[in-house]
Amino acid sequence: MGFRLSKIYTRTGDKGETGLGDGRRVPKDHPRIEAIGEVDSLNSQLGVLLAGLSEAGLAELIEVLAPCQHRLFDLGGELAMPSYQALSQAEVERLEAVIDQWNEELGPLENFILPSGSMLVAQAHVCRSLARSAERRCQALNALEPLQGVGLAYINRLSDLLFVAARIIGRRQGVAEVLWQPASKPQA
Repeated sequence: MGFRLSKIYTRTGDKGETGLGDGRRVPKDHPRIEAIGEVDSLNSQLGVLLAGLSEAGLAELIEVLAPCQHRLFDLGGELAMPSYQALSQAEVERLEAVIDQWNEELGPLENFILPSGSMLVAQAHVCRSLARSAERRCQALNALEPLQGVGLAYINRLSDLLFVAARIIGRRQGVAEVLWQPASKPQA
């Protein structure tokens, strides 16, 4: 791609609209822009997680999660340019293979866990919850304008991967999972 931004502000969005890659202008609260925004938020928070993983020396997790930032950027491109397809089924399968590998190491989940235990575990859960939000926004868009490709499957699988990543991070850090404690039943 040879496109370069030479000017950051254009003033074309000052009245509440923005341009898509196909030349259409849509309101900034259009479902497509909402989906792009949620994917961008997830990508930014994933960057925070990756920075923390780097500081903690967890290279194995960086190797798995760093490509996800690039694929989220691809997904944003697909959302901004409806005829553009960048994601492939192979990437969905890559995430599934890692989920299976990490799940085998972790064993079955026997209780609900809280997004807590360490900063990195909590940040992985922030990313997981943002992936779910991005998935909901993409699905809302899909109901209006059917999406092509594997974007919905990718974002769904990424949220699964981030849940398992949170558990693996805790294991690598030697941090116990924080188990949910249900409220006690009120006395009658």
